[in-house]
Amino acid sequence: MAREYVWLVCTETGDRNYRVQKETRGTERLRLRKYCKRLRRHTIHEESRKK
Repeated sequence: MAREYVWLVCTETGDRNYRVQKETRGTERLRLRKYCKRLRRHTIHEESRKK
């Protein structure tokens, strides 16, 4: 099973707040509701691969 680390980026501030492992085969981009420290509330975070 191929797994890799991806960053979860807040859609409102652009901050990289979380790093998670993800299965790479046959999966779509992650889109989760997580806590943003800067805004002090839950926001949508999307997957971003670190270069």
